[in-house]
Amino acid sequence: MLPRSCALFAPFALALLLAVATTSFQPPDAAPPWRAASLNHDHGRDCDCAGYGYGYGYGNVLDLRGAPTTALPGHEKDNNPVNVFADRGAWHAYALPAADAPGGYGGFTGPLYIAQEYPWWLSTSFSRIRLSEGGHALDLAGGGPPRFTSRPGSLCQAYDLGGGLRLTLELRYATHRTALVRAVVRNTGRTPRTLGAAWTGSLLRPAEAPMRQAPSLAVTSRGVAVGFARVRAADDFLTDGTERFEVRHRDPVRTTVSEDGDSYRTELAAPFTLAPGAARALDRTESYTFTEAERAAEAGEARRVLADPVRTVRAGDARWRGYVDGVTAGVPAGRRRLAVKALETLVTNWRSAAGGLAHDGITPSLSYKWFAGGFWAWDTWKQAVGTARFDTGLAEAQIRSVLDHQIRPGSTTRPQDAGMIPDAVFYNDPQRGGTNWNERNSKPPLGAWSVWQVYERSGNKDFLREVYPKLAAYEEWWYRNRDHDHNGLAEYGATVDPANSSPGQRRLAAAWESGMDDAPRFDAALGTAVVPNRDGSGQVIGYSLTQESVDLNAYLAVDQEHLGRVAAELGKRAAADGWRAKAAATGRAVRERMYDPATGWFYDTAVGSGTRLTDRGRGIEGAIPLWGGVATRAQAAAVRGRLLDPSEFATEMPLPTVSRSSPYFAARQYWRGPVWLDQAYFAIAGLRRYGFGRDADALATRLTGQAAGLTGDGPIMENYDPLSGAALNSPNFSWSAALLLPLIAGR
Repeated sequence: MLPRSCALFAPFALALLLAVATTSFQPPDAAPPWRAASLNHDHGRDCDCAGYGYGYGYGNVLDLRGAPTTALPGHEKDNNPVNVFADRGAWHAYALPAADAPGGYGGFTGPLYIAQEYPWWLSTSFSRIRLSEGGHALDLAGGGPPRFTSRPGSLCQAYDLGGGLRLTLELRYATHRTALVRAVVRNTGRTPRTLGAAWTGSLLRPAEAPMRQAPSLAVTSRGVAVGFARVRAADDFLTDGTERFEVRHRDPVRTTVSEDGDSYRTELAAPFTLAPGAARALDRTESYTFTEAERAAEAGEARRVLADPVRTVRAGDARWRGYVDGVTAGVPAGRRRLAVKALETLVTNWRSAAGGLAHDGITPSLSYKWFAGGFWAWDTWKQAVGTARFDTGLAEAQIRSVLDHQIRPGSTTRPQDAGMIPDAVFYNDPQRGGTNWNERNSKPPLGAWSVWQVYERSGNKDFLREVYPKLAAYEEWWYRNRDHDHNGLAEYGATVDPANSSPGQRRLAAAWESGMDDAPRFDAALGTAVVPNRDGSGQVIGYSLTQESVDLNAYLAVDQEHLGRVAAELGKRAAADGWRAKAAATGRAVRERMYDPATGWFYDTAVGSGTRLTDRGRGIEGAIPLWGGVATRAQAAAVRGRLLDPSEFATEMPLPTVSRSSPYFAARQYWRGPVWLDQAYFAIAGLRRYGFGRDADALATRLTGQAAGLTGDGPIMENYDPLSGAALNSPNFSWSAALLLPLIAGR
């Protein structure tokens, strides 16, 4: 038996399947078999849109309802309070209207667009449909409250206008620059209906100049467009004057723009008549492009999509079925909705090649101002591991996106850094005025591990051949530029860079290089300092902290092990043997020099003396040797004891970045206590590696159960309060989403 709300909409589905003469609209393929296996779902709500069951079981895994009040996305910590949806690497995104805000009915919230590096709202709802009959506007909620649903790959709205008229709206992405919006009007009554259609919208301008004057409306032959003036506000808004947002309708329309230039109205050129049981599709595309060349190319793509929109619908749904199958494979039924939420988070943060970014990649968070327009190396290694579960091609592209900017031996600006991979790359490099691009430090070396995880799912040996020499050069850079006393244990540090012009700035860059920016072990007050590293001629080639970090060296051992696997797979036997020997030596140094038997934990050690820096407290980095497999069984057992101790790391939400017993523990201060899901994953995977599977499962269950919103419809966060599980920084965070996938799958 159908759920009640599905039964109510069954006639609309039948109307679609009849493929009435007024349109070529057809439903996509039947719902996938995995839909029936899902639990804890409001079945009726997912049936409301389009009348067919695609996405059944995974509707509304994330609350995407809401609308902005200002063009600036966020006011608290630069976070956007409205969760959004994007796909295919698009640089513009949308949300669903709020149920209690009728002004947004008939349109999708937004779009949120990225001004090269920073997200802004173009409108509260740029294109809202309005239907009329006999010159009178029809109330979209005339027959009851509308239903809004997000599901894998699309946003959907369903309206009962009363009197036998129904309206559904669906938004999905057709290309990396274009979204397709389908409005379907159905007549389930007994008499013909003659209707008019119009679309209205207005700009939500930034409050301050010069951003305020940047967008401008223009009439086009098939709709309306927004052009952008050139603005180079380096920390707020970046455009070249060639950007364009354009709405194209499939049917002939007429558009007018208001005298003040802030709003428009587009009308269908002629009314249409629906016979009883008939349906009419009103299709449009919405494209956001950066350059004139992109604009010209996308115009052709939009025409192709509008010529056969059903093809786009079917292809998109098939792609997302594959995505969902990938992330839910091997995942217990009760965790599959969380897996799909992680999937949607990663795809929304996917950005296609643009500006200085030559390959597709994934940004940390479209919801946070500073994380929306660039790729970070450390993030990328982890994100690619999660992405490979549903799209190995995208995972490979991510890795290329940071390797593209690896420093080459012939560099004219920093030849001493040949092999280094910069911390972060953005749409604008420094030559184009980019202030977010960062070469003053690198990030922890997990590239070979990441590549191997992708290869295990893709089997693409050509990719291994492509990246192997680059990963080998990166490994060599660490020991050439970051091993101050040449004892085989490396240090985090800083590059020779104008931004690293003082000891304080060098120490800051070194802390950033660790990825654990403000962790207690990097406090200057505790003795952390930076020393220069020199080549054979005495030239300074970089800087190192005066401590050898346990996580760094465990990561290096893991990467060396995986470089050995890659070399062996490519038939490079001598190289493979060399990497394996290096991995063994690095692992031996970690377990012999960095483990403290008295406290049962791994610590950073002082450069020169080798003293274990136990006075800086225990940090979660001490569990990385378990994940890397370099600890002895006895050492692993001792670390397990600390991880399961409520006064140490088994807090309400377990696995904080700093032990609760540490004098430097601060539950809500970035890397001084909050739970980061990547570090939690490493700790839990480490326990599993040493045979503590039950403990690992228990911690994973507590982790996902205590994190605010994680098992509900809240966003996946950058980090959480370990004492309460409260959400802290940066919603919709990519590396959290990526490593949740293996975490909840148990592998």
